Amino acid sequence: MDTKKQTTNGYLLLIEDDVAVQENNKTILERRGYEVRLAYDLAQARAQIKNEAPRAIVLDIQLPDGSGLDYIKELRESSNVPALLLTSLSTPDDIIRGLDAGGDDYLTKPYDLHVFLGRINALIRRASFVPDMISYANIKLDIASAKAIASNVDLNLSQKEFMLLQQFIQFPEQILSADYLYEKVWGQKKFEHDNALKVAISKLRTKLDGTGFTIYASRGEGYSFEKE
Repeated sequence: MDTKKQTTNGYLLLIEDDVAVQENNKTILERRGYEVRLAYDLAQARAQIKNEAPRAIVLDIQLPDGSGLDYIKELRESSNVPALLLTSLSTPDDIIRGLDAGGDDYLTKPYDLHVFLGRINALIRRASFVPDMISYANIKLDIASAKAIASNVDLNLSQKEFMLLQQFIQFPEQILSADYLYEKVWGQKKFEHDNALKVAISKLRTKLDGTGFTIYASRGEGYSFEKE
């Protein structure tokens, strides 16, 4: 197997109650350089995602505290995080229900680990595609020109403010940690006593005034983009 490291930004969240499946999947993904976190039920998954949005999720459908299909529908109300459904439910109707619920891909158990890795790599590649325009409610981001328009008014954002807003719009109503935002926007880890993020958030919050949205701070957790 090719063990070349992947360049990763963010973590993969594996949501599965079978310990053996979790450990096997975690091992093969970490060998390829992915950061992996585990959740054994939906409660743990919700806690993980609330603290920091993942790069992608792998989701079992039959979980101890609920249905993965219900959870992916819930997740799709506020996030487009890529999702691979990994389950023993294998009929054509099962697959159609999974994809209709919001899954981006579907893999049935038992499966080959190399096929699993290939599906994850493909999911990440598709998710890495950046469209020319991103919209959320009345806010539009023109990626090419780095302009943010709210109700036809240019918000006049700086480059860092634009990059921050892009992250928030991709994961609305989810708490994004300071570490995550520093990596995504500044391309580095947060340094002690560095207040660049706080300053940029304050300026962006001011420029969002009148759009109907703002950025809320959760002490010790991070920031979320929500309706006022």
